[in-house]
Amino acid sequence: MAKVEFDPGYGSEPFASLCAKYPGKTVYPPKDFRIEWGPIFHRGRLDGTSRVLVIGQDPAAHEAAARRILVGTAGHRVQGFLAKAGIDRSYTLLNTFLYSVYGRSAGARYKSDPKIAAYRDQWFDALLAVSPIEAVVAFGGLAAHAWKLYRKSSAGQASKAKKLPFIHVPHPTYPDSASGGDDARERALTAEMLAAWNGGLEALRAALKTPDAVRGLRPYGRSFTAAELPEIPAFDLPAGCPAWMRGEDGWAVRAGATTGEKRRTLVVAIPPSVRLPQPEH
Repeated sequence: MAKVEFDPGYGSEPFASLCAKYPGKTVYPPKDFRIEWGPIFHRGRLDGTSRVLVIGQDPAAHEAAARRILVGTAGHRVQGFLAKAGIDRSYTLLNTFLYSVYGRSAGARYKSDPKIAAYRDQWFDALLAVSPIEAVVAFGGLAAHAWKLYRKSSAGQASKAKKLPFIHVPHPTYPDSASGGDDARERALTAEMLAAWNGGLEALRAALKTPDAVRGLRPYGRSFTAAELPEIPAFDLPAGCPAWMRGEDGWAVRAGATTGEKRRTLVVAIPPSVRLPQPEH
């Protein structure tokens, strides 16, 4: 019987208390956030072994099902980025927002909200207190703003945040969202983003004193290769998650004929690439 690793969850302090007392609709207005899908806290190590803090934006459809952040398309791209830097396990991923943003402009409107920042900063405080973080990587402008706010706060000033190398690179799905469905523009934006990521990789590798692995730096080309989109590790997901949830097969989508129906409906389907047992007749 094969042994399958899994994320043990939030049983230890201070993370247990952070998960027990999280902000709801008084902090995250339902008109701007999908709070009905619940908070999605993190992905990665909370056991004091993390070397890199990664900051993302907000959870999407895949994350609502898996209950961990950055497991969809953006997550696979981030996983590949970390692997190129020699970080295979020693990372913690946190988001700017605890809930999925509803509407294109909501993120910008709430990026400096003091109540949202106050809870998010508690996670930064907790992680920096227990983990020997060596660098911080922010994917996207909202993530970068979240870290800059924290560094200016009294807690951030009292922590080691100011001394940590900080790398800001474009959000992993920026080309997808900014291209407006134009394939040629998406390819151009992807090439532009990966050029910026190459610079971020060099900075991250220079900042790391104890990576998980020492490997030669292979910069990105103009597009992602299959090897640059590794699966999400089993040890990052809750116990019992099926193996296909770790792949990038678009297994979760929001669906519906109206905006309201789409908001409340999440369709999770086993990918066609997964071989299912044939029924016996």
